[in-house]
Amino acid sequence: MRRLWLLFAQAVTVTLGVWFVAALLRPDLMPAALQPWRSMPDPQAVPAGGAAATAAVAAANPAPALPATGSYSEAAARSMPSVVNIYTTARVSPRERNPALDDPFFQFFFGDRAPGGRGRGEGEQRQRPASLGSGVIVNAGGFIVTNAHVVDAAAQIEVALSDGRRAAATVVGSDPDTDLAVIKVDLGNLPAIRIGDTSKVRVGDVVLAIGNPFGVGQTVTMGIVSALGRSQLGVSAFENFVQTDAAINPGNSGGALIDSQGNLIGINTVIFSRSGGSQGIGFAIPAETVREVMDQLIASGRVVRGWLGVETQDLTRTLAESFGIGPAGGALIAGVVRGGPAEDGGMRPGDVVVAIEGRPIGDSSALLNAVAALKPGSSAAVALVRERREMKVTVKVGTRPARRRG
Repeated sequence: MRRLWLLFAQAVTVTLGVWFVAALLRPDLMPAALQPWRSMPDPQAVPAGGAAATAAVAAANPAPALPATGSYSEAAARSMPSVVNIYTTARVSPRERNPALDDPFFQFFFGDRAPGGRGRGEGEQRQRPASLGSGVIVNAGGFIVTNAHVVDAAAQIEVALSDGRRAAATVVGSDPDTDLAVIKVDLGNLPAIRIGDTSKVRVGDVVLAIGNPFGVGQTVTMGIVSALGRSQLGVSAFENFVQTDAAINPGNSGGALIDSQGNLIGINTVIFSRSGGSQGIGFAIPAETVREVMDQLIASGRVVRGWLGVETQDLTRTLAESFGIGPAGGALIAGVVRGGPAEDGGMRPGDVVVAIEGRPIGDSSALLNAVAALKPGSSAAVALVRERREMKVTVKVGTRPARRRG
């Protein structure tokens, strides 16, 4: 009996081995009943019936949905034509002129071709490239917003559009307090950008920076909004920056920071960097500030702001406790301009301003912005704390003196 069982086991093993080899080498010789894989549909085969049958099979076996690619090409295409490259030149002053250029031996070999040198018989010094930046077309009439430091001291300004056109530009007005300027070109059919609402911008929103970094040509970089309301950076008098990690490099100054819909939410102005290139900390002037400044510059060529004539500083926790100030904060008056609006209104050094015209003041930056928004010549109610007592004074607002850069 044991011998018969051994023979049976050997016969089954040989049979299975022959079936496996035949199925592997010549599956067409195998009976259909022994080919279970034949019942599975071949994704590459075209079923009988042609295209209609193929469509029916595809409908019955839909492909899995793929995740969206997250392209921002439409936003970029909508805004890029509105961003221009700005080239400026400046005259070389006698103090900047290299004394070697006046050497007769040097002039014998180089003559009028000496860089920065004077032409023979010319009374003016040659111009040299001074800066290269970006700008944004904000009006079909030819008005372009850029940074004030891009066009400062420029003898000539040239604007290059994305469609290849070039034109000379003139400065309409400049505002060093916000580092904004408006220039104008006489060209038609200009694509003005759409200005967005900065109040709807949130930390984490996707943004694109458009400009001409290092002069390589128009470039788009992507990032997110890293922070809002950045101030006290020492860049300009009025700071309320949008911070982003979108790559901003030299040459991007004055370019556009747009949202995922292609709307302008800021003008790129400055970066924090130890190498001179982008390290993920860039700042843009918010669109609401851009709109306010450019409207005044276009209308009158200058920006008029309110002024009290005070020097302020922020309150530390120790100072706040000593002055009896609550957690809402305030701005400490460290100094008062003699004969200025604040002194005439009864304000003194040591006062802590907690509100202006009912608007709470949390720090010195808030005080500066609140005063700047006041109309010169109007009267403003100032709530302050003096010697731990709350009081109110009325101050006639003056006009903020113009500030020159450099």
